[in-house]
Amino acid sequence: MKIINLMENTKGPSALHAEHGLSIYVETDRHKLLVDTGSSDKTWENAARLQVDLTQIDTVFLSHGHYDHAGGILAFAAVNPRAKIYMHHLAGGDFYDVKEKEERYIGINKDILKLPQCVLPEGGVRLDEELSVFGNVTGRRKRPKNNLILKKKLAGSFEQDSFSHEQHIVVEAEGRRILLSGCAHNGILNILDRFRELYGGSPDLVISGFHMMKKEAYDAGEVELIRDVAAELKAMNTYFYSGHCTGLPAFAIMKEIMGEKLQYMHSGDRIV
Repeated sequence: MKIINLMENTKGPSALHAEHGLSIYVETDRHKLLVDTGSSDKTWENAARLQVDLTQIDTVFLSHGHYDHAGGILAFAAVNPRAKIYMHHLAGGDFYDVKEKEERYIGINKDILKLPQCVLPEGGVRLDEELSVFGNVTGRRKRPKNNLILKKKLAGSFEQDSFSHEQHIVVEAEGRRILLSGCAHNGILNILDRFRELYGGSPDLVISGFHMMKKEAYDAGEVELIRDVAAELKAMNTYFYSGHCTGLPAFAIMKEIMGEKLQYMHSGDRIV
């Protein structure tokens, strides 16, 4: 198995492109898989330098309907029109970052929805013995507070995004179960609760952002939430790789608690 971070916010030792976004390449005996595609074509420049051949990809998975995970899809599809692209049927909604009177569209390019290779499941789906997808995470404990500025526009009005368009992919290979979740907007603890309902036990490895990034300083309640999440993750028989929307200050707090169970992933890093 091979798992390589093609794009993340920070540069690693490889000195590849780094920008706000996430894309992960997964190679197993059966599949060559992309989990998200970053925010721009720079993802594919990194892929070329890492000797990842886009024409050999058979499956693309979009974790949710935000541009920083879907920005590379159209350029990828022009190179490889055969790979199936799995995205939740609600991922094409009108999603915004709304702060006071400022609103910024953060949804996907709607041209993606016109691609004939797009598959739009409404719920969980098993692709084969190695790959399966699930959503419908309804738990609400210790969800990231940064979600509060993320909205969905419906009939001209903003409403709180419920992240019903978020989905997660599980890779089962070489005796391991690996959970990949783009930003974990629904809260990593709730996602893991849902995993246990569906699969029994915990995954061996989780690769995910935790959506704790914040430009301003954390208040006491936010620090407590981050520490509580880290303590619960540490107690699991699972190892974690995180980055992107977790934010470096939050990662540092979690790392202090989780130690070797938590590692950072940069652009170009090989995880497995």
